[in-house]
Amino acid sequence: MDINTLLPFKSGSAEATESFAAQLAQALPRGTVIALDGNLGAGKTVFARGFARGLGITESVSSPTYTIIQEYPLNDGGYLYHMDLYRISDSVSALGFGIDEYLNADDSYSLVEWPERISDILPPGTIFLKITRLSDTERIFELA
Repeated sequence: MDINTLLPFKSGSAEATESFAAQLAQALPRGTVIALDGNLGAGKTVFARGFARGLGITESVSSPTYTIIQEYPLNDGGYLYHMDLYRISDSVSALGFGIDEYLNADDSYSLVEWPERISDILPPGTIFLKITRLSDTERIFELA
């Protein structure tokens, strides 16, 4: 399945967002990095939860705001890395904790919240997904 057939996508609920993200996870190859662009409350963590479900991850998925990176092992090896860079000032700070190893893991997936903090080191082929909050329940997802 081509990502362009799934986008743009208008969601009317958290459940629809999770379902969309699960479909997207199943359509993308390992090594994919998705830069999630959206304001606070846009639905980035809801998207991450659905993406994880699409990869077969059943454990609770939460925002890594304070831990910076959450690692979720995949059943057949590799990981889903969910990163929240809100508290990171720039790519130099991110490289200090080894973010490049996460971003370049060919056997894993990376979801990056607040990607503008490290835009200069995001790998080629990064998918930039813009999430716009239309109302309390509606969101639109589109390639940025």
